[in-house]
Amino acid sequence: MRRLPSLIVFLALTLATGFVASRFLPDAWYVALHKPAFNPPDWVFPPAWSLLYVLMSVAAWRVWKRDGLRAGIVLWAVQLPFNAAWMWLFFGLHRPGVALVDIVVLLVLIVALTCVFWRRDRWAGMMLVPYVAWVAFAAVLNHALWQMNPVV
Repeated sequence: MRRLPSLIVFLALTLATGFVASRFLPDAWYVALHKPAFNPPDWVFPPAWSLLYVLMSVAAWRVWKRDGLRAGIVLWAVQLPFNAAWMWLFFGLHRPGVALVDIVVLLVLIVALTCVFWRRDRWAGMMLVPYVAWVAFAAVLNHALWQMNPVV
């Protein structure tokens, strides 16, 4: 129980990232974009991200309990701003090309993070696999949207 406050801190940091990202939501610009057939409906994104944020928090907490502030937790903290920045770049600035660079960097960071977490705590590493998969899918979707809408 004495480690529970640190779980709350990880949840708060991750949910704060989600809150910042949620300031930039799909708008008329996004609605007007040509979309690939594999573009999910808009309602899929909030529950998917909510689950991913909880898994990211618990994974980081598990590694924190084991190692404290080490490379894995630093890497976890470094990826958070890239996570939040994507929404701002894509939906806020309407810059899918720049957003694609951000999401590729994010994907590299979370693959590295997953490897680091996996070595320290297999459950923590497994909790990040859905995050890797979702961001990889989002990167492919971002690329498709950028290619299908070259004037944006």
